[in-house]
Amino acid sequence: MSLEWLTDELTRLQGQNLLRRAKCVTQTSGALVEIDGRRLRDASSNDYLALSCHADVRKAAIDAIEQWGVGARASPLVSGFGPVHAELETELAAFEETNAALLFPTGFAANVGTLVALCRSGDVVYCDRLNHASLVDGCRHSGATLKVFRHDQLDRLEKSLSREASKGRRYIATDAVFSMDGDLAPLPELCKLAERFDATLIVDEAHGTGVFGATGRGACEHFQVDHRVPVRIGTLSKALGSLGGFVAGERPLIEFLRNHARTQMYSTALPAANCAAALASLRLLRDDPSLPSKLQTLSRRFRDRLEESGVSPAVGSTGPIVPIVLGDPDRTLAAAGRLDEAGWLVGAIRPPTVPRGTSRLRISLSLHLSDSDVDDLAEAVAAAIRST
Repeated sequence: MSLEWLTDELTRLQGQNLLRRAKCVTQTSGALVEIDGRRLRDASSNDYLALSCHADVRKAAIDAIEQWGVGARASPLVSGFGPVHAELETELAAFEETNAALLFPTGFAANVGTLVALCRSGDVVYCDRLNHASLVDGCRHSGATLKVFRHDQLDRLEKSLSREASKGRRYIATDAVFSMDGDLAPLPELCKLAERFDATLIVDEAHGTGVFGATGRGACEHFQVDHRVPVRIGTLSKALGSLGGFVAGERPLIEFLRNHARTQMYSTALPAANCAAALASLRLLRDDPSLPSKLQTLSRRFRDRLEESGVSPAVGSTGPIVPIVLGDPDRTLAAAGRLDEAGWLVGAIRPPTVPRGTSRLRISLSLHLSDSDVDDLAEAVAAAIRST
């Protein structure tokens, strides 16, 4: 079959300002990136705690490369699992206050692998409408009956759970922090529903780990429900500044996934350098549990400055993800372009990542930025919006 239709599809996307192209970004420091020879301050990354460039994290990765080489050579169940992998799983379990944890090559792989392994034909999985694509794909490919709910309409989820009997198991899958809206899932209410209707709650803390909670364990800790969530998924590639995903839970869950999660079993293991870097970040967070609160303070300052400038972030958003909904893709790209001219790199998010009519600037703050940086950013955002 001819693939000429692909050109027509790309032309259609271009005409709607929805065509994406990768930018070649050269990082010059944590706060600065270089694109096409121009240096911009970065307000787009998920390196929330500024750990990816930390001296201890860099050194840990370099030392691991010198000892173990660059690649892991094989899958974890063959010969790719080494001492640094085992140490990281042990420390992740201790951090999450569970008795076991399992590493995956990416957070995406952790979500897909976990859902496909747990949810079977005859089961029902309830998936939030705004979940990350990896959770959605895991639900779709699991073989379970998929039901979609909205976390701002839990009464409908409750009716669905009470009305629809299932011969199999029931699961509720949700992001802890919704990556495009910056709001938190109503985890206490979801725990109550899961317990009432004998459903298993699966929570992805990708944007929660290191960001929320007294010790940085995420939104589950923030709401004090972490020990009521049996399947907690996280990532090493955001606040921890490395690469990889993990699942934390009781040992039977972890050993089941080690034997059934295909994205873990049949992928080459994480390189030792990434594990060592994540370990170093985890220890930095453990030794300085004030890091998440510093990030929250910076985020509140930025939001205050935006409000003073007459700009309102999306309702319900909190923390370092600051979405400003502009609606139209053309206007969103124009505003991002104005920010680029002002020396800032900011995400311009358009469909299908977000629903039609909700294109937005997605500002992502990190501890690479100072108080004066976020003041300047708020002023630049307000000026960019006024000019579009």
